[in-house]
Amino acid sequence: MQKPAITQAPIHDIIAQRWSPRAYDANKAVSQAQIISLLEAARWAPSCFGDEPWRFIVWDKNKDSAAWQRALDCIVPGNQAWAMNAPVLVLICADRLFGHNQKPNRWGGYDTGAAAVSLSIQATSMGLVTHQMGGFDGEKARAAFNVPDQFEMMAMMAVGYVADIEGLSDELKERALAPRKRKPLGELFYDSVWNQAII
Repeated sequence: MQKPAITQAPIHDIIAQRWSPRAYDANKAVSQAQIISLLEAARWAPSCFGDEPWRFIVWDKNKDSAAWQRALDCIVPGNQAWAMNAPVLVLICADRLFGHNQKPNRWGGYDTGAAAVSLSIQATSMGLVTHQMGGFDGEKARAAFNVPDQFEMMAMMAVGYVADIEGLSDELKERALAPRKRKPLGELFYDSVWNQAII
């Protein structure tokens, strides 16, 4: 299944093809080489002072199913229902402090988001899909995987190959089949002054 974005202006096909499915092929593994390529894409994201505040913990079900299960247990039940089929789970964390001076880094979350998007776009280019989730227990994950307090728990991400939606619940099937939507450009992007639509 593919759900390309319906855009108001031409964009690169990789960006248009990136989407967040919930139907994952539980029988198709993501290789270690593929995982490293995804992380390399994240590594080259831009960051304030080149500080690279992101830290990702990766769980590969085919390499360490017990650790993967502990990660899945940190996800809320509604997301577990479909994430259980993703062969790879990722915890995305942002350093609250700059590495070069240990002062607060208010851009850490912004930069970490850029790294996550880089990973997602790389995944699309490789025929993989990702789905980022806010529905997880960050403190449970922190305790289970020894994440230091100075790191903010940003998101969990499922990574794998898209599957047929027949395995999803009726509610999730309906969401999968619904058209992708975005607000019009003019609601989000302004020309020269706040709230003056760019188009």
